[in-house]
Amino acid sequence: MTEYGQGPGLEPWHPEDPEYGDQGWAGHEAQQGQMPYAGDSQQYQQVPQPQYPQYAQQQQGQHPQGQQAQYPQAQQHPGQYPQTQQYPGQYPQDQQQPHQHQQQETYGGQGQVWDTGQMQYAGVPQAADPYAGADPYAQQQTSGYPGETPDLYGTPEAFPPPRPPGRRHLEPEEQWQEEETKADEAADSFLAGGGGADDGDEGDDGGRGGRRSGRSGGKPKKRSGMACLVAAVIIVGVVGGGGYYGYDYLKGKFGAAEDFAGSGVDEAVDVEIPKGAGLGQMGRILKDAGVVASAQAFVDAAGNNPKGKSIQPGIYPLKKKMSAASVVEVMTDPSKLHVLTIAEGMRNSKVYEAIDKKLEKPEGTTKDIAFREARNLGLPAWANNDPRIIDPLEGFLYPMRYDLKKDSTPESLLKQMVKNATDKYTELGVEGKAKELGLENPLQVITVASLVNAEGKNHDDFRKMSEVVYNRLKKTNDVTNQKIEFDSTYNYVKNQSEINFNLTEAKAFVNPYNTHNVRGLPPGPIGNPGEAALTGALSPDHGGWMFFVSVDENKTTFTKTYEEHLKLVAEFQARQKQKNGG
Repeated sequence: MTEYGQGPGLEPWHPEDPEYGDQGWAGHEAQQGQMPYAGDSQQYQQVPQPQYPQYAQQQQGQHPQGQQAQYPQAQQHPGQYPQTQQYPGQYPQDQQQPHQHQQQETYGGQGQVWDTGQMQYAGVPQAADPYAGADPYAQQQTSGYPGETPDLYGTPEAFPPPRPPGRRHLEPEEQWQEEETKADEAADSFLAGGGGADDGDEGDDGGRGGRRSGRSGGKPKKRSGMACLVAAVIIVGVVGGGGYYGYDYLKGKFGAAEDFAGSGVDEAVDVEIPKGAGLGQMGRILKDAGVVASAQAFVDAAGNNPKGKSIQPGIYPLKKKMSAASVVEVMTDPSKLHVLTIAEGMRNSKVYEAIDKKLEKPEGTTKDIAFREARNLGLPAWANNDPRIIDPLEGFLYPMRYDLKKDSTPESLLKQMVKNATDKYTELGVEGKAKELGLENPLQVITVASLVNAEGKNHDDFRKMSEVVYNRLKKTNDVTNQKIEFDSTYNYVKNQSEINFNLTEAKAFVNPYNTHNVRGLPPGPIGNPGEAALTGALSPDHGGWMFFVSVDENKTTFTKTYEEHLKLVAEFQARQKQKNGG
């Protein structure tokens, strides 16, 4: 879109270009066709008017030379703006009213004239406009009477009058002022309660005219202080909120984790750590229980403790609001863990004591329940098949760790232990292998496993000791006459764990469980064998072993003959005397 009056031809656009069409405003004289007038040094060029030939002939008839002698008209040429001339004696009114002279502007150097319609010549008759109804934007013959030109800018719908080139480029500034004013009005309206633009718009001129005073040269409305305050509050809120979250993120990322101090308040809580839980999950569980202030504090404390990575799953008796370091100290102490661990080979008498202690029951509570409720605890049908059995649950309290819960009871623990043992025996196929091993029933497999678990130290020992048991049970055994002669059976009857005891007294002690006195296996197991002892009993070494001696605490030596065995016994007795200072 071009400026008003811009012709279709190509021409320089920038005002500083020497060929720019509006330089006539700067007062430069025309340099083209000259037309002398008396007493006037200025020269003019007649503008050709091809659009209206009839009118041109009429003018030529009146003025043969194509000029208007009586009423000289300011002529135009490309790049020149016309200057209205005055001739003495012809129009005295012009001198009295110079401010009413017609102002004409030429745009684009195309000879097109735009009349501002603001001129009135006193005493000059107004002739009819021969171009009424013609296109006001088409090129027109410049009339000798400016009043004949239609007023193109007097109606409300008209475009504003053309402006001199020096002021054409001020429009962006005015638009900015108007936009600024509108922005301030919107802010004021919002702060005033959400009123629209109509609030306060009515002034002396009514409607929106008062708000557009900036176009008329009035001072632009200053920016509202309240609007600035709102903007400042918004900026501070955004920056402040972002700063807070940024600080919180950096603190959580690089700062010290939130932690409590001390060993906690006087409010106990049992926390259960599931199997397979890592330190992070443990920390979250402890935080949810109110024990630690943050999971990260627990992770950091566990990392700083040499035993931190050895924390086991289970239930821990803790307190609320404990420091992370004190929590780690408790959880790395097995004695503080709220669990019950049954060691491999442990006797039932020790298991009952441990349950009473962990559940804070009176001594003997669990044992009484075991004997009274034995038939209701889930034992297999082949268990407790000998009336001489001392404890019906012996060998069926499977050794492992048991997590104690708030609702744990002696009976519930015993049931869980019996179930675990029965499941394991079924898994290993104990019932089907009893006959393959030359035994009378599956219970004897468990009994053999309990014997080797009490005497041996590792799986290799278990297999060789099982071979010793099976060889001594054979009817062809004329060395021990089918006696097992394990010290562990004598200790079981005596409810002790002694290595040095009087062998003569042991052989004289009559009891179905004392294998130094009776032939064959005892009536039932003497402990609760673990999986290694069970597999050792199910798959003996088959090395023909008949004797063994524990030379030291870490090694057991096996022999096939009695003579080799006596030598090992002599070495063992000598070492024991030296150890005791004898």
